[in-house]
Amino acid sequence: MKFALNRITIITMLMAITLNGCRENGGTPTDPETYTAAIEKLTQAIQYEMEDKALPAVSMVLVDDQQTIWAQSFGMEDSAEEKAADLETVYRIGSVSKLFTDIAVMQLVERGEVDLDVPVQTYLPDFKPKNPYDQPITLRQLMSHRAGLIREPRVGHYFHGFTTTLEQTVSSLNGAPLIYEPETRVKYSNAGIAVVGYVLEKLKGQSFPLYMQQRIISPMGLMNSAFEDTPPIKAHLAVGEMWSYDGRRFAAPTFGLGMAPAGSMYATITDLGKFLSVLFNGGEGAHGRILKPATLEAMWEPQFESGGDRNYGLGFALDEQGGTRRVGHGGAIYGFATQLFALPDEKLGAAAVATADGANTITTRLADYALDLMQAAKAGEALPEYPTTELIPADWREKYEGHYQSGDKILSLEARGEDLFALTNGIEARLRKVGDQLVVNDRFAYGMRLSPQEDGSLTVGEERYTQITPAKPEPCPEKYRGLIGEYGWDHNVLFIYEEKGQLHALIEWFFKYPLEEIDENTFAFPEEGLYHGEQLKFTRNDAGIAELVEIPHSVGFPRRQHIQAAETFQIEPLLGSAELRKMALAARPPEETDPKTESDLVELTDLDPSIKLDIRYAGTNNFMGTTFYRQARAFMQRPAAEALVRAHQKLQEQGYGLLIYDAYRPWYVTKMFWEATPEDKKIFVADPEKGSRHNRGCAVDLTLYDLKTGEVITMLAGYDEMTERSYPFYVGGTDLQRWHRELLRETMEAEGFSVYDFEWWHFDYGAWRDYPIMNVQFEQLQ
Repeated sequence: MKFALNRITIITMLMAITLNGCRENGGTPTDPETYTAAIEKLTQAIQYEMEDKALPAVSMVLVDDQQTIWAQSFGMEDSAEEKAADLETVYRIGSVSKLFTDIAVMQLVERGEVDLDVPVQTYLPDFKPKNPYDQPITLRQLMSHRAGLIREPRVGHYFHGFTTTLEQTVSSLNGAPLIYEPETRVKYSNAGIAVVGYVLEKLKGQSFPLYMQQRIISPMGLMNSAFEDTPPIKAHLAVGEMWSYDGRRFAAPTFGLGMAPAGSMYATITDLGKFLSVLFNGGEGAHGRILKPATLEAMWEPQFESGGDRNYGLGFALDEQGGTRRVGHGGAIYGFATQLFALPDEKLGAAAVATADGANTITTRLADYALDLMQAAKAGEALPEYPTTELIPADWREKYEGHYQSGDKILSLEARGEDLFALTNGIEARLRKVGDQLVVNDRFAYGMRLSPQEDGSLTVGEERYTQITPAKPEPCPEKYRGLIGEYGWDHNVLFIYEEKGQLHALIEWFFKYPLEEIDENTFAFPEEGLYHGEQLKFTRNDAGIAELVEIPHSVGFPRRQHIQAAETFQIEPLLGSAELRKMALAARPPEETDPKTESDLVELTDLDPSIKLDIRYAGTNNFMGTTFYRQARAFMQRPAAEALVRAHQKLQEQGYGLLIYDAYRPWYVTKMFWEATPEDKKIFVADPEKGSRHNRGCAVDLTLYDLKTGEVITMLAGYDEMTERSYPFYVGGTDLQRWHRELLRETMEAEGFSVYDFEWWHFDYGAWRDYPIMNVQFEQLQ
């Protein structure tokens, strides 16, 4: 990866930059050169993470009391516009916003205008969630996530792409039952902080964003931050990247949240540095006092210790690092991951932002490492090294790929291209090598170590996992079939799928949860995770198919439209078939100058007559509804064909055979596909200017059929379906469907094929580059 440095501004202060021109409690500023070596190591760590995880941009700031020791941006603010990230780049900081909202409330506490411990209805008499307990809801509970309120409001929630007011958001909570009795346990609630912000709006008679700008953000001296996307904010707002387990990538949505106080703040990395200095200056901002020192200290005290959870003060998450207390907060919002840490007693702080959804593991590690470096540098101690990992060698991938079991726990290691992935504990994460161990090291997860043993088992901590051959899954229970599918929106899909006879949910792209069945339409989330204590309720139509799934009194996810796997997916071609054929036959394949192996196409059924054919392009049952071939035949280069036959024979041992949809494809047909397919679906067809693996006789489209019945196996998506369901690592569907898909993939890959990134049925033979692009029609072949 190249790092765009032409617009990067580096701040390395050689003199103390103070707020209000003084240090509140005196003392001599630390010489910034103290941190020179630490900054070099941190820079290397950032560059390692960006290259290893393909992060579009990362920005970091280091603060020592009133000094911004260092701030730097790496990567691209907007890759499409070739605009490099710099210190003017604006980021969405997600839940770090909550700190600013809570500080604004504490201002009113200091003035005696607000009491944290009276019922919140004192300030919002129309706020009426269903509270069956004797304990009323208070601001203190809301700010420390102890009110028992649902995670997301009914409108204005995290998934909501429509404009709503803060008043509408809070009003939507009326009638919503509490998940837990107030003060009994932590229930992280964005809805709760929306209520906190609405108290400010109601009491002060100003819109929440304007009040925050005038009373908090501007007095702190944050010149490029806001709770609304003003024109200056939009001009420098970085483009965030969304991604998923199954391989999709797209630009993050930019809509604001109706619960703005909980997560809608925009800021530059240098403004986050200034915020840290305000904390270290006892609440004094560049343009006046924000809070008294004692008030800040009160925010850093654990709340409701009797409940057994000490991880939240008033807004701030509490922890310790290097023997001293640490306060801060993380932020996760579409396409952005933020971590802000402060060591109040040492007056050291760090903040990191990355423009990749769910990459909080990385920003947290970088901010944590930055503080370790600063502590060591200031103490004159040896600087710690940043943990790095290596690509897993091919022989390791082959040796350790498989399924492992410890008690009732299953750990699967799955090869995907040049990587090995671990599927366990509700996550899918890439593995890397450290010495003789495998370690999870991915955008979303880090740290789990797997130690291979001589007997072929793996140990994870104290647990030993032995390799198993899992049994073929049972068919999905019929009662779940109408519930399985995709719900929600393009920017945030809720997947409902079946695994081991149990319904599961994948929510917010990365969080997998088994669901406990309450009744045929109601299922509970587990007692851990984002939505603990909450449920999913399905609404079915007369045919038993769910059209809506709701988190009661919270988010409603409509079913997304998609065809059934048994149907034929079709597009509306951009050109008519006659015009396409005439144009394609008149065109010529691209010239190739490098030497090629002489073509030796053979007919697959000549090598093994038990291979079945369903050559879709020899008829009209295909994605264009057009006949492309005059003959229903399948050819491949001899080595590829022989490898396919070996795969077919191995599958026969398990009761399956191969059915071929397409193999060698003349170049002119590829040209027709390309010119007919809309731009948003072109990942499913080959660019004729580059030639296709099919044109070289080294690609095949196929599926499984049952040897006993002769029936074609139903997969997660039908052949040539141009949706994400066709991706080879799509997470939805049923256990049996995924098992069949993996059986096909693993068998083909064992014979030298690799699956195409976007089509479970398409396999390329490893030596495809050695063969020429061909444009010979079937009837011309001997």
